[in-house]
Amino acid sequence: MTTKSNSELKRLEDAARAGWLYYVGKNTQEEIAQKLKVSRQSAQRLVTLAVTEGLVKVRLDHPIAKCMDLAQALTERFGLVDCEIVPSDPASPSAITGLAQRGATIVERYLNSGMPTTLAFGTGRALKSIADEMPAMNCPQHKLVSLVGNMMSDGAASQYDIVVGMANRTQARHYPMPLPVVAESTAEKDTLHNLHAVQSILALAEQADACFVGVGHMGEQPPLLVDGFICQAELDELKQAGAAGEIISWVYDQNGRLLPNTINSRVASAPIIAAPNKPVYGVAAGEDKVSAMDCALRGRLINALITNEYTAEQILKRTP
Repeated sequence: MTTKSNSELKRLEDAARAGWLYYVGKNTQEEIAQKLKVSRQSAQRLVTLAVTEGLVKVRLDHPIAKCMDLAQALTERFGLVDCEIVPSDPASPSAITGLAQRGATIVERYLNSGMPTTLAFGTGRALKSIADEMPAMNCPQHKLVSLVGNMMSDGAASQYDIVVGMANRTQARHYPMPLPVVAESTAEKDTLHNLHAVQSILALAEQADACFVGVGHMGEQPPLLVDGFICQAELDELKQAGAAGEIISWVYDQNGRLLPNTINSRVASAPIIAAPNKPVYGVAAGEDKVSAMDCALRGRLINALITNEYTAEQILKRTP
């Protein structure tokens, strides 16, 4: 049996996506080119490859077909601007390897653009894995900006500083947020946000062409507590207020609305802005993330998604 190289396997995956979009999704080749960010000629060749490789028969004979069906269903339910579903490991539905690889591919597509592009990043394990999957690139025309502070309350560096690791691999200009994740007081946060350098970073974040954020749950051992950004008493306060999840430390309720409490008043992160022309990718997977992701999608805190089959199926099973 002939073993295909990674580049050949990637080419077949792209062909499978193009084949699904053309034969199942009823997209034109021009629409496929826009969605896959390739030329129209490349889109045509990918559709042809899907046929010649036997991926297209009565149905798309490739595991990616189920993923794309789930992506379409989520896109229609929540009005997403993009949705990427990767196969999940039945024995490990919370595994983020596939998410990291797919996320890195999407980031790479942005960075392959000749036009100067600004990408903004949150924090967390999934996003750090994306940074670890990035190939070596030379992208000095692009900017990478952090949406969240890179310091603990005692001044120690966060272990999930995404933009520095991403910049080391891509040579893009980068703008870490030199702030604690949660300030000691609202007055302290306001003082820090009034610094000229911080205002410049916040302005860059607002202008970003795309954002990538993790989605934190508020169940047992949530990331905000585990990573030391809040204490147990503050977690109890958030739960009593109806906290359902958090994105770049902004805590929201079951309807995806930010909670008006003392914790959110001290969060130093950039505001969350999910506009139609600005994808905000939520990157997460696993049973403990389903509720938080569903609520964030309902509240339009995120308008794009990178997750796995298991998580997508569980979100779709929830009441619309």
